[in-house]
Amino acid sequence: MSFNPEITHKQQYNLNKLQKRLRRSVGEAIADFSMIEEGDRIMVCLSGGKDSYTMLEILRSLQKSAPINFSLIAVNLDQKQPGFPGHILPEYLESLGVEYKIVEEDTYSIVKEKVPEGKTTCSLCSRLRRGILYRTATELGCTKIALGHHRDDIIQTLFLNMFYGGKMKGMPPKLMSDDGKHIVIRPLAYCREKDIIRFSEAKQFPIIPCNLCGSQPNLQRQVIGDMLRDWDKRYPGRIETMFSAMQNVVPSHMADTTLFDFHAVTHGSPVVEGGDLAFDRETLPTTPMGWQPEDNDDEPRAVDRLDIVELN
Repeated sequence: MSFNPEITHKQQYNLNKLQKRLRRSVGEAIADFSMIEEGDRIMVCLSGGKDSYTMLEILRSLQKSAPINFSLIAVNLDQKQPGFPGHILPEYLESLGVEYKIVEEDTYSIVKEKVPEGKTTCSLCSRLRRGILYRTATELGCTKIALGHHRDDIIQTLFLNMFYGGKMKGMPPKLMSDDGKHIVIRPLAYCREKDIIRFSEAKQFPIIPCNLCGSQPNLQRQVIGDMLRDWDKRYPGRIETMFSAMQNVVPSHMADTTLFDFHAVTHGSPVVEGGDLAFDRETLPTTPMGWQPEDNDDEPRAVDRLDIVELN
């Protein structure tokens, strides 16, 4: 099986430009959140989908030019789904010369047994997967667990929590795992899904669909995803602006008493974040904040990003 399809000179040029954009976004996220440190052993969770393939490819690319040393090990969980093509990932990873481990656990039978027919399996499946991957990270001596969630996933999570959970809560680019033993990172946090899709198609990754839960219709996340994609088409820049908003939270102008001491606001108190401008008309930029044209490949302005070199 060949994993290096022949492409034209123009296709190679476009692929290089796209990979450069993804490298830059990943490098910025790594620097902004201190995701990777000297000597890290990173467990790259590889599902066989476009996101995790892209994450592995970009991390491998950055590994060659990064100013720090870190190692990667790709880990896939074979959940024993009927018809799962267990040969694809080992063949692909061996063709790259990447260290990897395939973990075999029959979570499929557990999920089918515990979840009534017609109900979504995602919740139980993800809990079982998470526990197995945490255990594997410990066994392999990994210092970080890298997941393939991208910027659109993070925004979707924010809206899911707002619409269904009553919380302003997203998906963190870096955080301690729920068992308190592992640091989870999301290197694709700044990457657009549309870029990942194009990159995956150009690289012709051997995609393995999830027939257990990924194909179930009418999931809440799918509804939110469709809404955001519609907004992106109708109002270019809205997605970028929403993600910028997640990085510019103003606690004094929200309503969470645990984040801001409203009781302390009395006569004589200092003005915070410009004060209350409720009677003024908001002045908003004409161009959505954070938006860039599709083919804008300008270099990042920050000087403390992870070192990224030009592609040949």
